[in-house]
Amino acid sequence: MVQTGVQRTFGPKLKKFLAGAIQHRLSAFGAGAAVTVALQSSTATAMMLTAFQAGGLVALAPAIAVMLGANVGTTLVVQVLSFDAAIAAPILVLAGVVLFRRAQDAPHEFGRVLIGLGLVLTALHQFLALLEPVVADPAAQTVLAQIGGYSPLAILVAAILTWAAHSSVVTVLLAMSLVAKGVVPMETGVALILGANLGSALNPLLEGAHWADPKAQRVPLANLLNRLAGLALVLGFFNLLAPLVERLGPSPERALANFHTLFNLALAAAFLPWIRGYAKLICKVLPEKPGAREPGEPLYLDPQARETPALALAAATREALRMSDTLEEMLKGLTLALTSPAKTPIEETKRLDDVLDRLNTAIKAYLVSIPQGSMSPDDQARLVQILTFATNMEHSGDLVDRNLLSVATRRLKRGVDFSREGEAELVGLAERLAANVRLAAQVFVSGDADAARLLVAEKEAFRAFETEAVGAHFERLRSGNANTVETSSLHLDALRDLKRVNSHLVESAAYPLLQSKGELLPSRLRALRKRA
Repeated sequence: MVQTGVQRTFGPKLKKFLAGAIQHRLSAFGAGAAVTVALQSSTATAMMLTAFQAGGLVALAPAIAVMLGANVGTTLVVQVLSFDAAIAAPILVLAGVVLFRRAQDAPHEFGRVLIGLGLVLTALHQFLALLEPVVADPAAQTVLAQIGGYSPLAILVAAILTWAAHSSVVTVLLAMSLVAKGVVPMETGVALILGANLGSALNPLLEGAHWADPKAQRVPLANLLNRLAGLALVLGFFNLLAPLVERLGPSPERALANFHTLFNLALAAAFLPWIRGYAKLICKVLPEKPGAREPGEPLYLDPQARETPALALAAATREALRMSDTLEEMLKGLTLALTSPAKTPIEETKRLDDVLDRLNTAIKAYLVSIPQGSMSPDDQARLVQILTFATNMEHSGDLVDRNLLSVATRRLKRGVDFSREGEAELVGLAERLAANVRLAAQVFVSGDADAARLLVAEKEAFRAFETEAVGAHFERLRSGNANTVETSSLHLDALRDLKRVNSHLVESAAYPLLQSKGELLPSRLRALRKRA
């Protein structure tokens, strides 16, 4: 609940903050710590960062620096929760419920955050209370003593528990409680802390990385390897280090919490000066496969260009044009899907919608990461145009995927064909849409008002064509055409959705341009009211 609430309340700001802070290793380190404290999870930060890095929005070296900061951020969460904060839980839940039920938008979602924090504190308090009779049992103490007597086993158990719980905080607090109650010695507590650090690096690697893409594995692997390096170093001096941990705090639990923080700070201090060399090493371990680029992977979103808005916007424009090319290819696939007796055109065209979704996500993330302070009003207007174009291309692809290809699928399942006249109408409209996609791309790039007016005129033309096609369809129904009767609902659905796709094409490029030139009426309805 905390993670969801924070992402919904501050999500775009967090991503923008993270993307804008990765220019230098120290600011990237600080950003990683801050975002992790906000999200209450280094795993969430790692997932977000892995997507950024795989999409080419951030270089590997600053991404590793962010993860080093995220690891420290987790320890700060432990520091706060290590105090007896359960008394604040009911207050947080009450305040959260009031905001969640009575507020709107951001305050509503922030209420979710407060409820989640209250539940976390309550759960941890009850968990530790329930643990007392368990650890007091002689048999449980025997098992814990056997595990604690062999540090590598304690590390392994803690790593598995952390991986299963998706949180190192639970394991660290458990270790602190066991040591504070005298169930296990300080040496075992240190081993459990080391295991928790190792386990928290497993989730992003196993769940956040796309194994077919080496770039998506680099950040999680780099994070895991630096944890392993720190673990190996501590194990080499374990017998000397463990007694020193007791001096780090006034109580055993505070000493372990401080060790957890200092351990991750030491790792960050050791790796940050050599972060670029370490990144090169990871790239050698996981080289990009030649020719293995995913179809929806961005080609032109250069992270270095973001400091120069004009270059960054040009790069985003080139990437957006790939979306129009993909949509045109989808429409060609649609014509085959509506006329072919095979399923292959449907399946191949559906895969193209995934390409549109990935490109749209990458373009939005890239545009959000451009520093706003360096953008002129014209740059900001162009950014909005690119977002509008990409969003409408993606919506058009969704209509083809979910609606029009559904018509083709239902036609195959029923084993029917459109009438010769009906098929010609649908194919003709799909081909006309493909031409309008090209026209929309031209308007988007050139900013030609005459071309924009032509594209707007296509909306009226499509409306008239649909009306004429529906009339012709009903005439065929009256004449008793068998194919028309069997495919009537499919045909009408397809006509409606083809017109909706065309509306998105007009909105993608023509409307924003004509509105900026003052040639677009605010509302037809207002004019009708005046005449009335």
